[in-house]
Amino acid sequence: MYLHLGADSVVRESQVVGIFDLDNTSCSAITRDFLNRAEREGRAVNVSDDLPKAFVVTSEQGKDRIYLTLLASQTLARRAADGEFI
Repeated sequence: MYLHLGADSVVRESQVVGIFDLDNTSCSAITRDFLNRAEREGRAVNVSDDLPKAFVVTSEQGKDRIYLTLLASQTLARRAADGEFI
């Protein structure tokens, strides 16, 4: 199954490590450093044309990727819990 992140982007359900609200988590310096490092290393993918509301951390074969999305973390979590996958 796949989770739709917006803007024609999907990830496999089995690859999702976590779904995080950007406003709440970016208050932490550790999270900001994590996101900045991921962007510098090319592991961050912005799937929105506007300011992102959430980020999704995925892992495949030991490599992590961070997707910045316009969808709210609650929406993504509800889709995952309800089985609203593609």
